[in-house]
Amino acid sequence: MKPADIIIRAEHILTMDRDLNVVRDGAIAVTDGKIVSIGPADEIARQYSAPEKLGGAATVAFPGLVNTHCHSPMVYFRGLADDLPLRDWLEKHIWPAEEKWLSPEFVADAVELACLEMLRGGVTFFCDMYFYGDAIATTVKRMGMRAVVAAGIVDFPTRTGRNADEYLEKAERFIRDWKGDGLVTPCAAPHSAYACCPDTLRKTKALTERHGVPLHIHLSETEWEVGELVSRFHSRPVIHLDSLGFLDSSATAAHCIWVDEEEIGILAKRGVGVAHCMESNLKLASGFAPVVPMLRAGVRVTFGTDGAASNNDLNMVSEMSTAARVHKAVAKDPTVLDARQVMLMATRWGAETFGMGGMTGSLEAGKAADIVIADLKKPHLLPLYDIYSHIVYSMDAADIDTVLVNGRVLLKGRRLTAGDESGIMERAAAWGKKIRG
Repeated sequence: MKPADIIIRAEHILTMDRDLNVVRDGAIAVTDGKIVSIGPADEIARQYSAPEKLGGAATVAFPGLVNTHCHSPMVYFRGLADDLPLRDWLEKHIWPAEEKWLSPEFVADAVELACLEMLRGGVTFFCDMYFYGDAIATTVKRMGMRAVVAAGIVDFPTRTGRNADEYLEKAERFIRDWKGDGLVTPCAAPHSAYACCPDTLRKTKALTERHGVPLHIHLSETEWEVGELVSRFHSRPVIHLDSLGFLDSSATAAHCIWVDEEEIGILAKRGVGVAHCMESNLKLASGFAPVVPMLRAGVRVTFGTDGAASNNDLNMVSEMSTAARVHKAVAKDPTVLDARQVMLMATRWGAETFGMGGMTGSLEAGKAADIVIADLKKPHLLPLYDIYSHIVYSMDAADIDTVLVNGRVLLKGRRLTAGDESGIMERAAAWGKKIRG
């Protein structure tokens, strides 16, 4: 028998591979952080032995969920300002709070809480767009998660920079320091086409091309943004960015709510990934992204939670379920965004949109063991006819039992094994008292 580090057994294994294979009564052998074999449980048991065994009867294993747009430190602003239009929410509440409170210590502590929340919801990989990237990256690595960490860039002064040149300089330094890390992928993220002038956007694109790293941006999130770009540049946002040579397969655009047919065609042609943030868009009344037309045009649409200050959680299981239901109603077609499509968008497509599909996003031999195990012994999950349907339409984040990243068990029995769970929550409560005053 071949030695393995861990053997995971599950009643259902959703591989999310090219054929969307599902292994019934299956098992996964993990060695040195990678999946070495997947197959029927009796076959794996004959071939491999391991000191640690996870899963069991009435469980499902699937690839870790990928949150493609998040502002993780904003968990500390959860509930600070609600029921407001986006611009009022940002300009009158969130930006002033950030100006007062942001620091490396604040960010590091907040990211710990965000990682705990996401792990408990089956997220193994997320894209973060914020400031103090070193504090975020260091915390993510310590927590054992996988992340694309984007250095935020704007034209105006904040606590982290005086002008665009300073943000770009810091972004380049951050990229150089973190490029090649096993868990953290550095990225550059100009906030938006209205917060960054054409020169800043061109310089950011050149920066990412020099270093071969991803590019991330908010795009067409509100009607106001479209009007602003038309007023300034006589061009809608997607067309404006495309005219600058900004859009290609290295770019992931968050939201894309107010895009028209021509813009959807450009996104598809350029291979731009879209991070769809359904629940945040609903809460801020930003609108309904044309997800079905984008998918039909060939745009790779994935799911993001946005920040917990506007969602108000980082729950990808809920995000999937809400999006699947809402877009059926928007399209007046119950067949769109079926459960398999939604799972694909939340797993493999999420990894692929950042160029990491060869490493993670599906359960296949040779890929990283980024694996979620969920408990099916719940009243709301019985009886079971279609496992995809159960995950998308019936499962809660609380059903996630065990999470592995790179073969390391980070959550087991819903308890964090990669950090001090009580300490993380105590620090969050203490920060809340300070912010509340």
